[in-house]
Amino acid sequence: MNTSDRFPWYDGAWLRAFADVRHHLAVHDPVALAQFLAKTDVFRTSPEFSARHLQDVFTPDVMERVRTLTKSLTPSDLELHEAKSFGRWVVHDHPYLTELQREATNRVSALCGEEVEPCYNFLSMYTQLGRCPIHMDTPQAKYTLDICVDQSEPWDIHFSQIVPWPEDGVEGEDWSERVRSDPGLRFEAIALNPGEAVLFSGSSQWHFRDPIPKSGGRSFCDLLFFHYIPKGTAEFVEPTNWPTLFGRPELAEIPGLMRLLERASRG
Repeated sequence: MNTSDRFPWYDGAWLRAFADVRHHLAVHDPVALAQFLAKTDVFRTSPEFSARHLQDVFTPDVMERVRTLTKSLTPSDLELHEAKSFGRWVVHDHPYLTELQREATNRVSALCGEEVEPCYNFLSMYTQLGRCPIHMDTPQAKYTLDICVDQSEPWDIHFSQIVPWPEDGVEGEDWSERVRSDPGLRFEAIALNPGEAVLFSGSSQWHFRDPIPKSGGRSFCDLLFFHYIPKGTAEFVEPTNWPTLFGRPELAEIPGLMRLLERASRG
């Protein structure tokens, strides 16, 4: 099976690199493989974790400031690369939102049961074309605090239970429908109101949104995503660092990792 077909969801590149490196080390250096698996184990989520619906992450005054910021953004502030695929505009790592993410870190650590640190954040402004296909995130988003800023009406997000990484990928053109309909994954839906949030483990929970509900007026949903990683893992969570961290430059020639290195070189 073609490597690119094994992890077809849009955030599958991390797992593709992980699986390719795991296979290479299993063949060429079992001792290094054990070290690699021990280092990556921190990015796996406890099966006891479950998504948490939170009512009051920030005060009403703070949320109003976020809404004001969102409304003040101009077209030149927006990233448009996901307008067609997700029906949304995004803004990454705005200074004010980055400060809010930092302020929420201790609470997120307590809820997750482990110390975490911020990785990145983005404001996601879904339009009437909004959609979010089923996927898992990279471990750069091991934990995500998904905050509803404003919306035309509630829009369910569906989560599976915590599952092992699909390290060998998935097969078939209908893979997404089979995952969505698998009763063993026990999907649950959560609908947020403005000011509410859900904390989930995007790298170990399948999740998706159906197309945005149509309203009588403009259909929209503004969401703020704060992504967190285990404390002290910022260097190792990035696969492009693995050849250097393991002192094995040949890892850069492995297909899954080559794709990420090529993407990084293009900016």
